[in-house]
Amino acid sequence: MHEIWTVVHAERDALIHDLENIPAERWATPSLCPGWDVHDVLAHLVDDAKTTYFGFVRQFAAARFDFDRYNNNAVARERTGDPQRTLDAFRAVSHRTTSAPVPKATRLVETFVHGEDIRRPLGIDRDYPVEHVVAALRFQLRTGVSTGGGKERAQGLRLVATDAGIDSGDGPEVRGTALALLLAVSGRPIDSGELAGPGVSQITKGGEIRRD
Repeated sequence: MHEIWTVVHAERDALIHDLENIPAERWATPSLCPGWDVHDVLAHLVDDAKTTYFGFVRQFAAARFDFDRYNNNAVARERTGDPQRTLDAFRAVSHRTTSAPVPKATRLVETFVHGEDIRRPLGIDRDYPVEHVVAALRFQLRTGVSTGGGKERAQGLRLVATDAGIDSGDGPEVRGTALALLLAVSGRPIDSGELAGPGVSQITKGGEIRRD
């Protein structure tokens, strides 16, 4: 777990650095996460970093055990009127090691997927540590969609990472970087050309979406 927190803290620091000079009007840019702009995703990350075991249980019960309601309530709590103040709040909690009562690999999934939810719409590139992206991908492949995973999206497909030693499943092949595969199984749109193979239309449910 110590290694995972080291990666998570480094990625939080990198995201803070990337967002420090974003113009005010860009914060309303729609993220890759449906229904949220990039400011919303940052507010979610603030809440994620602050969450404790008992805090999660209390807030989840208050949301009547509905994950979408729980997450939207968290965004409403942590989103300030000024994106830079939300960023300051994220900076203040970025090195915490508290977490909801979930498997430790979810910390990697949150870090990489939400990092791209923000960066891609803003045109920001980042090279993530591939071995940890693979760990996040493997977790998503064995976790159901109803609990935030991507098992069903990859069902009946063979996923091959072009930059890592992962070859998972049987069926029509989908080939791409570990990050592109992680985003696809997490239900995020993928840039045209990031994935290849006869299974692409199935995993993206309608085909690739090109980033502006």
